[in-house]
Amino acid sequence: MIYLPDSLIDQLLLDDIQYGDLTTRSLGLHSQQGTMTFTSKEGGCVSGIAIAERMLAKLGISTQCFFQDGQIVEPQSLLIRASGTVEALHQGWKAVQNILEWCGGISHYTHQMVNILKQYQPDGQLACTRKTIPNTKPLALTAIIAGGAIIHRAGSAESILLFTNHRNCLTEPNDWRSHIQTLKTAAPEKQIIVEADNREQAVLAIEAGADIIQLDKLPTKQIEQLQSIIRAQNKSCRLSIAGGINLQTIAEYAQTGVSLLVTSAPYYAAPRDIKVHIFKQ
Repeated sequence: MIYLPDSLIDQLLLDDIQYGDLTTRSLGLHSQQGTMTFTSKEGGCVSGIAIAERMLAKLGISTQCFFQDGQIVEPQSLLIRASGTVEALHQGWKAVQNILEWCGGISHYTHQMVNILKQYQPDGQLACTRKTIPNTKPLALTAIIAGGAIIHRAGSAESILLFTNHRNCLTEPNDWRSHIQTLKTAAPEKQIIVEADNREQAVLAIEAGADIIQLDKLPTKQIEQLQSIIRAQNKSCRLSIAGGINLQTIAEYAQTGVSLLVTSAPYYAAPRDIKVHIFKQ
């Protein structure tokens, strides 16, 4: 579970309702009791439900959730029924709907990608990067996990990944063996992941003893050739593929034999449509 602090839940609400609902107050409905329902019009892999429940609770609204994050639902499935004052329901309406639609879009897209990957690589993993839309990382990572993916890197402090930009700043950019050995000495508990921009760099990284080589936008034929080189040399390193992996291309990359695919595509998925009804009790 990814921990989301109360301050984030509060901010999700404050972005929309810090001054209350003027229309509800003006109509004299603020103290009337009502019910609100959230229905998934399209179905699919849902997420954001646990966050929505916490947001509604902040407004004094009681909830009944019929599904959990990561479950697959049919079109027109009722996700949440909420009860409270009409004013509170209207205050929570759009903020919660936005979370359910946005998170649901990410989790469903992720789920679709994972399903395709598993057709070709039953033990394969889809890893989502730290390249999230600004200020959405906790929500985005919650959604991709619900969709069946793993976190590639939540930040730069948790793992070693030697990029070309790192090497460009070193005295001997192409001394792969020295760079990898330096990293292994400095961070003995970490696997050493290196980025390769082309086949030649990947071969050097294989020979230098990298643990994982992240191939950036390489053609699939070259990826298959690199798999053969690793097998022929009996090397223990693994390949991962990054760059250009999305719902339309994942099948092609999954057929290369590489089981770790790295992507940012789910973060830009279209939201899933959530229908909201509010009515008096």
